[in-house]
Amino acid sequence: MPVIFSGLILLSVLLLSQERGVRGVPPQLRGVQCRTRPTDLVFIVDSSRSVRPSEFEQVKVFLSQVIESLDVGPNSTRVGVVNYASAVKNEFSLKTHRTKAGLLQAVRRIEPLSTGTMTGLAIQFAINRAFSEVEGARVRSPEINKVAIIVTDGRPQDGVKDVSARARALGIEIFAIGVGRVDRPTLRQMASEPLDEHVDYVESYSVIEKLTKKFQEAFCAVSDLCATGDHDCQQICVSAGPSYTCACREGFTLHSDGKSCTACSGGAATDLVFLIDGSKSVRPENFELVKRFINQIVDSLDVSDKNAHVGLVQYSSSVRQEFPLGQYKNKKDIKAAVRRMSYMEKGTMTGQALKFLVDNSFAISSGGRPGVPKVAIVFTDGRSQDYINDATKKAKELGYKMFAVGVGNAVEDELREIASEPVSEHYFYTADFRTINQIGKKLQSKICVEEDPCECEAIVKYQTKVDNLIKALTRKYILWKWFRAGYIRAMIY
Repeated sequence: MPVIFSGLILLSVLLLSQERGVRGVPPQLRGVQCRTRPTDLVFIVDSSRSVRPSEFEQVKVFLSQVIESLDVGPNSTRVGVVNYASAVKNEFSLKTHRTKAGLLQAVRRIEPLSTGTMTGLAIQFAINRAFSEVEGARVRSPEINKVAIIVTDGRPQDGVKDVSARARALGIEIFAIGVGRVDRPTLRQMASEPLDEHVDYVESYSVIEKLTKKFQEAFCAVSDLCATGDHDCQQICVSAGPSYTCACREGFTLHSDGKSCTACSGGAATDLVFLIDGSKSVRPENFELVKRFINQIVDSLDVSDKNAHVGLVQYSSSVRQEFPLGQYKNKKDIKAAVRRMSYMEKGTMTGQALKFLVDNSFAISSGGRPGVPKVAIVFTDGRSQDYINDATKKAKELGYKMFAVGVGNAVEDELREIASEPVSEHYFYTADFRTINQIGKKLQSKICVEEDPCECEAIVKYQTKVDNLIKALTRKYILWKWFRAGYIRAMIY
């Protein structure tokens, strides 16, 4: 009987999968989408003494925002940074970092040199070294862009005209950004033609971020992204000129992110625990953003006795269980408890916190339910002060679904160690706490324990067939009993 049941289920699944089409509900429209052309991009950044430390931090934010918009990878965009003052420092080359997270963390570590302003020397360094094959630059070809973005706020102490001309002759496209007291004629000497597209000026470093959009668009190459496969629709991509929309197969719903599909409305049973870094590096104002991030995800759940249960653990130098699984029976009470959570503000013992998660958070004594999927979201903003390997290995062996979310100085290798397989779907990083809500949107769909609607339909069809078969057999049995009784009476008489 089990074999027949499985066969009928499989047959129903196959038949129903052939009948699926695009749902009738209009898919959510995405904005104009683009993929950056393969580019070797080098930032050449002035950190002379005229650039104050706080202003240099704003330059780093600008760099990070441009990097965030790029398709980073060995076969797409590679990024390097040259830092200069009286001397030149190669912060990292085109071959150093192959992921966006690695680049963003490297940018955060850059420190100003605080001496003179040898801009010409920096451009010559870029020609000789930064754009060399030894440092990761690709062979010059029409398919690969070579781009330098120079950011400076003063008058160069050396010549820039001739060296910039040599760079342009080698196929390097130069954008020149001047700030405040910059010598504007030298910007025009450095930049590529047309000058109105390659020269920018801002009054101060506090507004340099407004140039981010320009460079995001400058690196954008629009194409039929559905045809090329360069889209992030989970199921169906529908071309719409230079943009596209995402849609879902029948039985699935398009999520609010406009690209992922789910057959789950948040109604599946799940034990979810948040493991939150409350160390002093987070800072009070950012801790409030973390609490909003938690409640953003809670909003997507169906919290009830039978469905989602939520627990919360905060850690720093020690570990504190804010509330266990199942203590609160509805979203309103959970969100209120999250808002009441106080900030611990000490060290970063992530390994100790993970061990607590493994030993306690999902235990029956802490509200864990046998047979219910276990999901953990680990949030951190820095390097752990203890070892995490043993605890992360144990969590995965126990079948926990582990999501790792890193911000700011979080270490990429540690995040990847925490995340479940496939790592790319369970590991998230952003440089700025203000953008963690974007990660929250992605997690809302990923933590859902999906049910295949065709499997449910197959079971219903099977049950219907069984009911009909039982009815038919019952009728036959009644007829047989009637025939047998009549036959016996005939034999007697």
